[in-house]
Amino acid sequence: MSVHQGSCSAAGSTVHAAHEVLQGKRRGLKKILPFLGPAFIASVAYIDPGNFATNIASGSQYGYLLLWVVLFSNLMAILIQMMSAKLGIATGFNLPEVSRDRFPRWVSIGLWIQGELVVMATDLAEFIGAALGLHLLFGLPMIPSALLAALLSFAILELQRRGFRSLEIGIAMMVGVVVIAFAVQVFFTRPAIGGVLQGLFLPRFQDINSMMLAAGILGATVMPHAIYLHSALTQRRVVGTNDREKARIFHFEKIDVLIAMLIAGAVNASMLIVSAALFYTHRLPVEDIDAAFNRFGQLISPMAAVLFGIALLSSGLSSSSVGTLSGDIIMQGFIRRRIPLLLRRLITMIPPLAVILLGINPTDALVVSQVILSFGIAFALIPLILFTSDEKLMGGLVNRKSTTVLAWLVAILIISLNLFLLYYTVFA
Repeated sequence: MSVHQGSCSAAGSTVHAAHEVLQGKRRGLKKILPFLGPAFIASVAYIDPGNFATNIASGSQYGYLLLWVVLFSNLMAILIQMMSAKLGIATGFNLPEVSRDRFPRWVSIGLWIQGELVVMATDLAEFIGAALGLHLLFGLPMIPSALLAALLSFAILELQRRGFRSLEIGIAMMVGVVVIAFAVQVFFTRPAIGGVLQGLFLPRFQDINSMMLAAGILGATVMPHAIYLHSALTQRRVVGTNDREKARIFHFEKIDVLIAMLIAGAVNASMLIVSAALFYTHRLPVEDIDAAFNRFGQLISPMAAVLFGIALLSSGLSSSSVGTLSGDIIMQGFIRRRIPLLLRRLITMIPPLAVILLGINPTDALVVSQVILSFGIAFALIPLILFTSDEKLMGGLVNRKSTTVLAWLVAILIISLNLFLLYYTVFA
């Protein structure tokens, strides 16, 4: 078996440990640990500030009604991220690279352009979320908050220079902050268990606005840049030389995906549950994140508001850094070009900084970013299904027929809901 050795000793140690697992030299928890990480980085896209906006709005307006949408969105995301991870393991190439090799050049260029727009829209939500977190926590004006958020995001990207393991640990710690913050919030708000269970397992809508919010939850959950990214995170982490080794690697990556995505799903559900238990119960529709922050302080305690702000800041910074990495993969994969990561970070900060300088409402900007992201879903998801269903390309890891059918149904549903969201947002 051959492995890609990084310049970092920690990365080399992780790859060596994974090699030992494939040789049967490790047992128990030690067998799983070397493979954990890629899905945690990709899962950050599923708990970004866009999720804060949609989940809080949904919970405050409709209580626990749309919890089932969070559940179904998460199940769809698990399937999609598993296919993305599998593509990288089976082929040694990421989704943009496979697309470049299999599509005409003009198609690759078009996919690159829309991919860059997706990354810019992603960064709009995530960077504004981080700046808003600093603004709410420390009372800084939005412009200084944005500049400080920029410096912090550069610091996080420095972890990438130390190898993938350092970045994975750093991102996992920030995800942990969000998890802890909302776990405490759930404890504070004491949600109705019956209402939670009914919301999870009784799919229904109340009116057209609830359908739009459901589409928003889905649009904020299934993110195109996460699809591109996951295939790159697994493509050369541990390289199998035959179908048996690749199947073994994918077995452990499925565990990684399940753990990471279940955590992300629990966080999203917690956001909606907290909003329902607190704001809906008090008949206080909350559509702005800053309004949610203030309500937490008024209805529970200042500490609850601080926890919410910390979670928002951690989510914005981590997801913004991951978005930058995705942009690098998209450019390199589709057109074989690459610019320095820090320069890319600087370029992608321009639109959100412009939004802040113009004084545009941050929550409105988050909503617009989700609409732009809806364009990119089909361009990532359809090629992914086509490639992972190709036996010549995937070998022993090709999709089962049932997986392919389910994936196409998911794709049709996601694309349809995103088109509905786009139409309703523009014309309603």
